[in-house]
Amino acid sequence: MKKVISIIVCILFMNNLGYSQMIEGIEIGNKAPELAYNNPDGKIIKLSSLKGKVVLIDFWASWCGPCRRENPTVVNVYNKYKDLNFKNGKGFAVYSVSLDRNVNAWTTGIKQDKLDWEYHVSDLLGWGSVAAAKYGVTGIPANFVIDKNGIILAKNLRGPYLEAFMQSIVEN
Repeated sequence: MKKVISIIVCILFMNNLGYSQMIEGIEIGNKAPELAYNNPDGKIIKLSSLKGKVVLIDFWASWCGPCRRENPTVVNVYNKYKDLNFKNGKGFAVYSVSLDRNVNAWTTGIKQDKLDWEYHVSDLLGWGSVAAAKYGVTGIPANFVIDKNGIILAKNLRGPYLEAFMQSIVEN
């Protein structure tokens, strides 16, 4: 019994220190799982390299009609917020994870949709994507907004909901 009480006290103490936020997972409040995949030039880009910024992790593919229709919203949000400061970070970045299988189709989609940010990654495994599995993505478009420490703030925001959320976390 004494051992059980000690364990409970330890857990409560750790929660009060903020350790509860360090749980890795895909729910709001969890630490976002690390991603590290190749960009179109073959360079590995880690999600953690964007620490300090608010980041939209955007799962999409060039062959996905709903993704391509959502891309103008993502472009507009990126252009509006990329240089702003937030309650939860300084600056804004998009970390695009493609579920394409063909690098040429992927890069053509990037150019056609004017996805002008620098963080585009893929393992080129389509629905076999390790990143998609890690984030529980079963349909695209899908996205997660994380703060400067990699904590998930929101997920699956589209259209005006993405814009409204971003506006709500801008530093006044």
